[in-house]
This record gives sequence, structure tokens and C-alpha cells, in this order.
Amino acid sequence: MFLAALARILPRDRRGSLFVQPETIRRWHRALVARRWTHPHRPPGRPATSADLRALSARLARENLGWGYRRVHGELARLGVRIAASTVWSILQQSGIEPAPRRSSDTWREFSRAQASGIVACDFFTVDTVLFRRLYVLVFIELSTRQVYLAGITANPTGEWATQQARNIIETFVEGQEPIRSLIHDRDSKFTAAFDEVFRSEGIRTIRTPVRAPRANAFIERWIGTVRRECLDRILVVNRHHLERILPAYISHYNEHRPQLLPLPATTNPRGSAGFRDHRRPRPCSAPRRARRAHSRVRDRDVTKGEPSFRHPQAAGSAAVRFSGPRNVPPSAMPASSS
Repeated sequence: MFLAALARILPRDRRGSLFVQPETIRRWHRALVARRWTHPHRPPGRPATSADLRALSARLARENLGWGYRRVHGELARLGVRIAASTVWSILQQSGIEPAPRRSSDTWREFSRAQASGIVACDFFTVDTVLFRRLYVLVFIELSTRQVYLAGITANPTGEWATQQARNIIETFVEGQEPIRSLIHDRDSKFTAAFDEVFRSEGIRTIRTPVRAPRANAFIERWIGTVRRECLDRILVVNRHHLERILPAYISHYNEHRPQLLPLPATTNPRGSAGFRDHRRPRPCSAPRRARRAHSRVRDRDVTKGEPSFRHPQAAGSAAVRFSGPRNVPPSAMPASSS
């Protein structure tokens, strides 16, 4: 309106100095009218599910292995979230979460870890010095965390010495975050009734392994093999004081820097990580179809014209007789060859 009034005020020869044309003003007016009467556009179908709601649904399913999509839908309804059960099913499927019966069944690793919580194993192992003197080492290991504790080193192990080492280390297990329920050891004579009483007084049940059954105490036996392969077989031990410096350093490395206690990365497959390039040489492709050896029936086929050609049974030494027509023609119906 202002520009139209200004155009009427200006002389006719000065109206060309305006910075807009009449068509531009009309176009602006049409756009304003369309914007005023155009309602906000909404895409067809149900509104998209928010990312927070998708994350909440997947979290409920992962943290509760026995919950199916119906149970997750019910829990969301109790929280006041309005969502369809089929949408919850789609979210769980897209997140890679299997149905409840498959998720609730424990694997062997999960079953072993659940049974290993609250169990400690102990055992003796020997180390021979340079002067052929044998030293005895008493170690403990937590089955759930693989934490190793050095109880003591001596050249003359007795039942009284083992009992004293048990009194020294019992506070470590009692003051731990996870309560200890059982202690496993073999039937060595050095594990006396007084040794078991030290742990029994703190509510820890002692379990003796069967006779000549090292696999019954496999965790501590495996660690003994590990410390021999990685440390003791590579060092010549001079005396007990030398061994008292070596073993604590290795146990500290085992408890703090070994990879079995590190969390797994988010992407375990290197091909799924960003920036990964597969430098493997590509596999050679198979031979092209035309280079393959053809069957005897396909060998005489005319591939240039697209028409089949067959060899007459009476013309074994002559050239093939080519004809067009159906393939399944009996030899009696075929024309006789001219001699």
C-alpha cells in the first residue's frame, strides 16, 4: 500500500526509479496470503517415535532379559508413555534385541560367571632357585574378578605357617565389595583344620577338591601355569628375597594391566569401525562362462544365430546339419542326408 501510494505521488517520468516492479509487489502479496491461510503440513501416517523413547524401550529390554515387547509396552504405559505394542516390537527388532526366551537363556560364560561370584581358590606351587633350593608359594585368586593375592613365600611350609597366612589375608576378603561365600583348596596336608577354621569363623565355607583332580581347582592351576610361562621360566631365582621382589611385581601387572579385566570396545568387529580399510587381496573371480568347457550337447549349439544345431546320427564324420525348429525331434522325423 505504501509503495502504491508513493507511486501515485511521484511524477510519471520518476516512477521508474522505484527499486521494485508492480509484478514484484503482487508476488509478495500472493505469498503473504498463501502463508496466512496455509496450515502446517504434517506427513501422512503416525508421528515418528522420538529418540529418547526408542532408547528407553531398548534399555528396558536389555536390562530385563525376561521381558518381551508386551512387558516393555506395559511398563511404558505405567510411566504414562502412549505407544503401540507393535511399535515397541519394531524398536526392539531394529535395535538387534532378540525375543525374551532367547535373551533369558544364559550362555555358558554367563552361567560360569554367575557361579564364580563369591568364590576364592588357593593353592601352593613351588619354585626352584639357582642353588636347587625349593621355595613354596601360597596364592589366592577370586574367580569372578581374577584378582590374585600373594599370601606368603617360605622354604619350610607347615600347617601352622599356612594358618598364619590365612589370618593375615582374611581381612582382604572380608572387607571386599563382594562377600566371599566359599573357599576351594585341594587335600594338601598343609591345609589343616585350623586353616579352615579361620575362614569358617567369617562365614566362608571351605570346599576340598577330590583326590588327584586338579581340574576341580582349574582357575588357580591355570594361573600357576601362566605365572610360570610368563615370568618364572624366564628368570633365574637366586633366593627367597629375590622371589619376594619378582612375584609382587608380576601380580600387580596381572591384576592391573592384563587385558582380561579391560572392558570390550563398542565395536568389536574392526570392519565396522570408522576408518577401517581392508587391505586383503581380492579373491580371483571364476572363469567366464564362455571359457568353460561345454557339455557335449551344448558344444554343437549355434550360439551366433541363437538356433540349435544337432549332428545327425548317420553323419558322424560329416559336418553338422543345422536346422531351425523344436529341439525334441525324433531321428526318424529328420530329413535324410543327401549323399
